[in-house]
Amino acid sequence: MSDISLSSIASSTTAAVGKQVSDLKSAASATTASFASALNKAQTAVGLKPKTGFTAGPTYEASTLAGQTKAAFNSTINTAKSVLHIKP
Repeated sequence: MSDISLSSIASSTTAAVGKQVSDLKSAASATTASFASALNKAQTAVGLKPKTGFTAGPTYEASTLAGQTKAAFNSTINTAKSVLHIKP
Protein backbone atom coordinates (compact mmCIF):
# COMPACT_ATOMS: atom_id res chain seq x y z
CA MET A 1 0.00 0.00 0.00
CA SER A 2 1.36 3.41 -0.88
CA ASP A 3 1.73 6.08 1.72
CA ILE A 4 -0.05 9.32 0.75
CA SER A 5 1.11 12.16 2.88
CA LEU A 6 -1.14 14.88 4.16
CA SER A 7 1.14 17.54 2.69
CA SER A 8 0.78 15.95 -0.76
CA ILE A 9 -3.02 16.17 -0.56
CA ALA A 10 -2.89 19.74 0.73
CA SER A 11 -0.50 20.74 -2.05
CA SER A 12 -2.73 19.21 -4.74
CA THR A 13 -5.82 20.87 -3.29
CA THR A 14 -4.08 24.25 -3.10
CA ALA A 15 -2.94 23.96 -6.72
CA ALA A 16 -6.45 23.02 -7.89
CA VAL A 17 -8.07 25.88 -6.01
CA GLY A 18 -5.39 28.29 -7.26
CA LYS A 19 -6.11 27.32 -10.86
CA GLN A 20 -9.84 27.82 -10.35
CA VAL A 21 -9.26 31.28 -8.85
CA SER A 22 -6.94 32.19 -11.73
CA ASP A 23 -9.52 31.05 -14.30
CA LEU A 24 -12.25 32.99 -12.51
CA LYS A 25 -10.16 36.19 -12.48
CA SER A 26 -9.42 35.75 -16.17
CA ALA A 27 -13.12 35.30 -16.99
CA ALA A 28 -14.04 38.33 -14.86
CA SER A 29 -11.58 40.58 -16.66
CA ALA A 30 -12.76 39.36 -20.08
CA THR A 31 -16.37 40.03 -19.08
CA THR A 32 -15.50 43.51 -17.83
CA ALA A 33 -13.71 44.36 -21.07
CA SER A 34 -16.59 43.03 -23.16
CA PHE A 35 -19.17 44.99 -21.15
CA ALA A 36 -17.09 48.18 -21.38
CA SER A 37 -16.84 47.79 -25.15
CA ALA A 38 -20.59 47.19 -25.53
CA LEU A 39 -21.39 50.17 -23.29
CA ASN A 40 -19.07 52.42 -25.29
CA LYS A 41 -20.73 51.38 -28.56
CA ALA A 42 -24.22 51.94 -27.12
CA GLN A 43 -23.31 55.39 -25.78
CA THR A 44 -21.90 56.37 -29.16
CA ALA A 45 -24.95 55.06 -31.07
CA VAL A 46 -27.44 56.86 -28.83
CA GLY A 47 -25.48 60.09 -28.88
CA LEU A 48 -24.28 60.23 -25.30
CA LYS A 49 -20.68 60.06 -26.43
CA PRO A 50 -19.17 61.41 -29.66
CA LYS A 51 -17.42 59.00 -32.01
CA THR A 52 -15.33 61.86 -33.39
CA GLY A 53 -13.59 64.72 -31.63
CA PHE A 54 -16.66 66.91 -32.17
CA THR A 55 -18.98 67.47 -29.23
CA ALA A 56 -21.42 69.89 -30.88
CA GLY A 57 -22.47 71.14 -34.27
CA PRO A 58 -23.65 69.49 -37.48
CA THR A 59 -20.84 66.93 -37.65
CA TYR A 60 -21.58 65.73 -34.12
CA GLU A 61 -25.34 65.64 -34.68
CA ALA A 62 -25.01 63.79 -37.98
CA SER A 63 -23.10 61.01 -36.24
CA THR A 64 -25.59 60.41 -33.42
CA LEU A 65 -28.95 58.71 -33.37
CA ALA A 66 -30.48 61.73 -31.62
CA GLY A 67 -29.08 64.07 -34.28
CA GLN A 68 -30.28 61.88 -37.13
CA THR A 69 -33.75 61.70 -35.59
CA LYS A 70 -33.84 65.48 -35.21
CA ALA A 71 -32.75 65.95 -38.83
CA ALA A 72 -35.44 63.55 -40.08
CA PHE A 73 -38.10 65.31 -38.00
CA ASN A 74 -37.03 68.75 -39.27
CA SER A 75 -37.04 67.45 -42.84
CA THR A 76 -40.57 66.13 -42.41
CA ILE A 77 -41.78 69.44 -40.97
CA ASN A 78 -40.11 71.42 -43.75
CA THR A 79 -41.66 69.16 -46.40
CA ALA A 80 -45.11 69.56 -44.84
CA LYS A 81 -44.70 73.36 -44.76
CA SER A 82 -43.63 73.32 -48.40
CA VAL A 83 -46.60 71.18 -49.48
CA LEU A 84 -49.04 73.36 -47.54
CA HIS A 85 -47.34 76.56 -48.77
CA ILE A 86 -46.63 77.77 -45.22
CA LYS A 87 -43.91 80.39 -45.04
CA PRO A 88 -41.95 81.04 -41.85
